Amino acid sequence: MDVRYEAFCFADPLFFDEQRDDPGPADDLATDLPAPGPMWTVGTRGIWRVLHPRDRDLPEQGWKIHVSAGMDNADRVLARVHAYCLAHQVAYKHLRSRAILLARNSKYASRAGSGKLITIYPDDEQALSRILDELSTTLAGEHGAYILSDLRYREGPLYLRYGGFAEQWTEHGGTRVLAIRRPDGTLVPDRREPTFSVPDWVPIPECLSESLAARGDGPRFPYRVTGSLHFSNGGGVYLAESEAGGEPVVLKEARPHAGIDRTGADAVTRLRHEHEILDRLAGIPGVPRVHERFLVWEHHYLAMQYLPGRSLGSWLARHYPLTHSSRTEAGLLAYRERALSVLAQVEALLAEIHRRGIVFGDLHGQNILVDDQDVVSLIDFEMAFDAGSGDRPGLGAPGFRAPADRSGFEIDEHALAALRLWLFLPLVMLLELAPGKLRGVADFAGKRFHLPAGYTDGLVSVLSPRTDPPATTRTELDEDRPDWSLVRKQIAEGVLASATPDRADRLFPGDIEQFRSGGANFGVGAAGVLHSLHVAGAGRYPEHEQWLLTAVRREPPTRPGFFDGSHGIAYVLEEFGYSEEADRLLAASQALVEQTTDHGFEGGLAGIGLTRLHLATGRGDNESGRQALDIAVRLADALETAAPPGRFARAGLLNGWSGPALLFLRLYERTGETAWLAFAEQALDRDLEECVAADDGSLQVRDGMRRMLPYAGIGSAGILLVAEQLARHRPQARVCRSLPALREACRGEFVIHPGLLYGRCGLAAALAAAAEPDRRAREAIDLHLARLSWHAVPFRGGLAFPGNQLLRLSTDVSTGSAGVLRTLAALLDGTELLPFLGTVASPHTPGR
Repeated sequence: MDVRYEAFCFADPLFFDEQRDDPGPADDLATDLPAPGPMWTVGTRGIWRVLHPRDRDLPEQGWKIHVSAGMDNADRVLARVHAYCLAHQVAYKHLRSRAILLARNSKYASRAGSGKLITIYPDDEQALSRILDELSTTLAGEHGAYILSDLRYREGPLYLRYGGFAEQWTEHGGTRVLAIRRPDGTLVPDRREPTFSVPDWVPIPECLSESLAARGDGPRFPYRVTGSLHFSNGGGVYLAESEAGGEPVVLKEARPHAGIDRTGADAVTRLRHEHEILDRLAGIPGVPRVHERFLVWEHHYLAMQYLPGRSLGSWLARHYPLTHSSRTEAGLLAYRERALSVLAQVEALLAEIHRRGIVFGDLHGQNILVDDQDVVSLIDFEMAFDAGSGDRPGLGAPGFRAPADRSGFEIDEHALAALRLWLFLPLVMLLELAPGKLRGVADFAGKRFHLPAGYTDGLVSVLSPRTDPPATTRTELDEDRPDWSLVRKQIAEGVLASATPDRADRLFPGDIEQFRSGGANFGVGAAGVLHSLHVAGAGRYPEHEQWLLTAVRREPPTRPGFFDGSHGIAYVLEEFGYSEEADRLLAASQALVEQTTDHGFEGGLAGIGLTRLHLATGRGDNESGRQALDIAVRLADALETAAPPGRFARAGLLNGWSGPALLFLRLYERTGETAWLAFAEQALDRDLEECVAADDGSLQVRDGMRRMLPYAGIGSAGILLVAEQLARHRPQARVCRSLPALREACRGEFVIHPGLLYGRCGLAAALAAAAEPDRRAREAIDLHLARLSWHAVPFRGGLAFPGNQLLRLSTDVSTGSAGVLRTLAALLDGTELLPFLGTVASPHTPGR
């Protein structure tokens, strides 16, 4: 699970969102604050309330002061800082509500924002020194989570870092990031890492010298860390060994006042509790033995026995047969026996824990280890509790956490039932969003794996709500021969029903990326959704187009890319006839284009160049043509010196060299110059260098040491989409020899997500990209279309689909319903899957 997503699940039960609505009086942190008066401007910026003296102009960057606080003292700390800033005319901002403060300090919130309740903007270093000195006295004795990116001032809740006051952007590592300006005027990234650092040209103010010196005076750490296993806002988990050597241990770290759960407990409270629980369970095989608990500086640590194995989640990813193209009935039965053996061990281990009167409380695939002989252990006992206490876990994994009507051992029984389903069809996360799908998902797992009689009935009876059980969720996609025109109509209706034209930040709900790159762009925003409705034949919506125009006028994109910025929006505006608006948008982003070095389609030069080439072709615009050619030359030069493959994947359509290859192909088709074909081949070869052969003979993009990616956005399907087009012009190209293995990667029966760029739809579309898909490809496309029923959710008279992580619905192109809709249009009608990819050569007829 990508832990970033949990923080966006607090505000809305159906869609990812930030907590932006005006909080009620009980939740509003500003309720009891005195009004600042007419000489102040007061406004909101997302989750922040911003206060600024009208007669003060702040510098664009400098030393900023962060004030940390916990849930129990936030009101008191804010009241004191507010009074001080009003009295001394100091600009500052604070979080708007307690709910936001809790979300930003929860276990899986971003560590970058942890602890920060208030940000203060001193005018200069003299003001910095005065404010620190005076506020440190005012806030003496107050507590809060340590702000990892900052330098702590003395012993209180004040922290500092040098960074931007005004919002400025630059490119770094292929993405747009907040920036600060060097003395020579160059913009460089404003580093926001979980460790304190200072730009090399910035001197340390005298008032901070004592704090900086104290930073290196901490006690000696008694272990040598050899690797990191996991990070959360509450602390890390590390593999280590003692300074004297010996057996490896696992160190679990806990940060005070951070990693807060729903009961209000922080990471330190849970660590102490875990120690107590493990002492009670000592001697049970498969439960780690405690070595010691110790304190270094302010962080708490628990040293435990190292248990070998990989998480059950990793075990599932490696062995699950429905992701392989070469699945056989014998393979499914062999997997069934291994999975049932693992489950029996988990059940036996839980029974031993229950005999000690303990509820494990957090059973899921990441807390179960399986070694090379399939022997099972359990880890992470911080949510465990005494069965007779009446307690409940303050945290829980989506899909496995028990509903409120379960208590005691029933909490583990619920999680075990979810595990029994998850090992055969890993969609339990979806059931929290659409509980009516439980029976259909369980029945499929039972039939596909020939599970024992009563197996699925048993888990369904445990997982079903005890009161008001939901009706079975059945949609048109569950029919043997769906009416595809009706399905498409229902998807469009679902998208339109989700629109929020009264909001300024987004029109259609989508992936959490909306809250970083904006709600107007092509990939996750309104431009892509409106374009998808149009190309799929669902119509134009002038009122929503007006929202898009208003949004980009009010807040022009800070990124130039196609999926994440101005060029994708300009493409859609041009398609809709708003050429002058498109030109204004492109002109305003020209400086960003000149800074861009990223080669990708998503946010880099490939998508920018393709947009310019499209304008040159459609308008006869010579200037756009010249810019497209210049960009292609830059990409060709960059290709010659491209860095070797890294540890983590970038290959594929969005961020790999397949995007530049597509630009080179379109240039060849426009100019007839064969050199562009050679560059396209070279670019695709570069992406193939990041691919490895899987056990089933497929070719997939390697991501890290254990994961392989078949997807269109990042993965082998994206390479295939472009390689199929190169094959029509240059069938002797080296990449053409890899086409069968790339196609094989798209034939897996199980795909965790339904969407276009990171899920099932992208695999189906890539299979349809061949000049003439063969029988096996068409059968696989039919299977992908049939399996869309797993994810389809009725929504306000239409259909909707979950986005990444299956935690919330999404309507965007990259992860949600708009991407599904345009995939169906491409497969069934032969329309263009995505801009610049061209139309499907042979539209698919389901069941043919």
